[in-house]
Amino acid sequence: MKKSTLLLAAALAVPLLPGAAQAADWEFTGNAGLFSDYRFRGISQTNKKPAFQGGFDLAHSSGFYVGNWNSNIDSDFFGGSNLEMDFYGGFKGAFDAFGYDVGVLYYSYPGSDPKIDNTELYIGGSWGPLSVKYSYAVSDFFGLPDSDGSWYLDTKVAYPLTKELTLIARVGYQSLSGGAKVTEINGSGTKDSITDWTVGVSYDLSGWALGASYIGTNRKLAGSVAGRDISGDTFVVSVGKSF
Repeated sequence: MKKSTLLLAAALAVPLLPGAAQAADWEFTGNAGLFSDYRFRGISQTNKKPAFQGGFDLAHSSGFYVGNWNSNIDSDFFGGSNLEMDFYGGFKGAFDAFGYDVGVLYYSYPGSDPKIDNTELYIGGSWGPLSVKYSYAVSDFFGLPDSDGSWYLDTKVAYPLTKELTLIARVGYQSLSGGAKVTEINGSGTKDSITDWTVGVSYDLSGWALGASYIGTNRKLAGSVAGRDISGDTFVVSVGKSF
């Protein structure tokens, strides 16, 4: 899905309103950050090297939103592509203390050969510091054959310790189907699931978000460098800003 398509959808999703009232209904925000490693569901996408990431969001007061997010990746691991581009759109809102979020997310890896991409539908809910999100692949999972139907369940707790400091803990479970089975470095055979976890903190420093997290999985998976474990426990630090 191209960015222009998403923006056109945003323009058509709600009735046009005159003048300043129309502009006030929309909010445009951006974000950028530097990370010591890019971990996606516990697995390094940069072969354990730093990543620069950023994107934008366009949201309407009705709850409708679209956005784009990008990161450098390990080109050897992604068929020659050195860029991940994510495009998403959805609707979010709340019922009293319960929040909800439903949408679609498309992962694109420009220039990958063979082509790598993935489309997932997601639904999420939140209550206080607790949030849960379920994602379901409606395409072949990142280009792997016959792997549609793979799904991911993400549970997260973000508990504010002070006004600036937030404790973050999360556990994710990836269920793989078809050709999405993975083989571990230690020769223990193919696996059809991966569990990952994160424990960390985020600190708001005058609008800058400083992060430190300990991330791991229950698997040992090889990256583009033979024998290098890209899913083992690691410590990731980051700095980012929204604007």
